[in-house]
Amino acid sequence: QVELVESGGGLVQAGGSLRLSCAASGRTISTRNMGWFRQAPGKEREFVAAISRGDGNTFYADSVKGRFIISRDNAKNQVYLQMNSLKPEDTAVYYCAATKAFASGYDYWGQGTQVTVSS
Repeated sequence: QVELVESGGGLVQAGGSLRLSCAASGRTISTRNMGWFRQAPGKEREFVAAISRGDGNTFYADSVKGRFIISRDNAKNQVYLQMNSLKPEDTAVYYCAATKAFASGYDYWGQGTQVTVSS
């Protein structure tokens, strides 16, 4: 069992930055691929970014590519999402998730942290 807790959300003006953190407990995340997703009001949850276990390859949604950076610190059992040049359309609840294999889907999810970007 892996428990994930997100933090770092808040209110920021357009053009600003936030850094989200995802702290894992229960088991190490070093053997898991980690991802960030978001869900805006009235919309479905969407993929934002992911980082693979082992070699740490990163993947991004086109909407955040060049602005967001996902990283991991296996020693601290944490994953981060650095969000720069934020836009109002980035407003959403952001979720951290873990999986042993991307193809099988994510099996552990956090409770989410709210990010609000004002124009």
